[in-house]
Amino acid sequence: MANTPQATNTAHQSRKTSQTIDAENRIYDSIRHAVLVQKLHPGTRLPELTLSEIYGINRSIVRRALVRLDNDRIIVMRRNQSAMVANPTPEEIAQLFAARRHIEAQVMRETAGQLREHQRQHLETILDNEHTAHEAQHHDDRIHLSLDFHQHLADACPNQVLGRILRDLILQTSIAVALYKVPGLAACYRAADHRGIADAVFNGDDETAARLACEHLDYLENRLNYTQQTRNADLQTVLGAAPHDAAAHDTAT
Repeated sequence: MANTPQATNTAHQSRKTSQTIDAENRIYDSIRHAVLVQKLHPGTRLPELTLSEIYGINRSIVRRALVRLDNDRIIVMRRNQSAMVANPTPEEIAQLFAARRHIEAQVMRETAGQLREHQRQHLETILDNEHTAHEAQHHDDRIHLSLDFHQHLADACPNQVLGRILRDLILQTSIAVALYKVPGLAACYRAADHRGIADAVFNGDDETAARLACEHLDYLENRLNYTQQTRNADLQTVLGAAPHDAAAHDTAT
C-alpha cells in the first residue's frame, strides 16, 4: 500500500523530533562533560548564539539543553543574561557535602548485603575499568567511571526515594569537585576507597560501608581550593570538537 501524504508527514515529523532530541542531548552531554573534566571553569559564560554557531544547531534547541543543565545546577540561567557555569559558594558546597554524607551513609546501610549478582558484577566491572583508566592516565574516563560507581550504588538502594536523592547529590558534589578541586587531584579517586566501600557492601557490613563512604567524602571536600581565579575558556576549542549534526540545524525555530 502506497504511503499517504498524512503518513509521510507523520514520518517526517518523527524524524525531525528524533533529530531535535539527539541534538539537545548532545549539547547537554558535551557541556556536562566539559564541566566534569575541568575544561569549563566556574562562571564561564555560555552565550546561546555562540553555542548555536559552535554546534551548528538552532538556538531554540540550545536553549532547551541549557534549561536542563540549569535544572541540574550545572549552569545558572538568569533573565537577560548569558548562561554561565555554576559558581557555588564555599558555604553552599559545605551544605551539599553535609547532605550527601547523611544520605549516602543511610543508603550504604540499606544497600549492604542486598545487591543482586548482576548488580555486583556491574560494580566489579566499573572498579576494574576505573583502575585501568587511572593506570593509563585516561582521566576523563576515570572521572565518569567514578561517577558511575556512586550512582550505581544509589540505584541499587532498596529505598528508591533515598536513591534518587543521592543521585542528585552525587552530581552536585561531583560538579563542585570538578570546579574547585586542587589541580592534580584525581577526582573522586583514591587507591582502595571505592574498593573498600564495594567490599563492605558486598559483605553486608553496613556500618563499615557507611563510614568508608563518609571518609571518602571528607577526603574530597578537604582538598577543594576556593581561592582559584575564574578563568575564561575558548568555547570553540573546548566544545567545538563534537561532530555537528547538520540535519538538526533546521529542526526547530
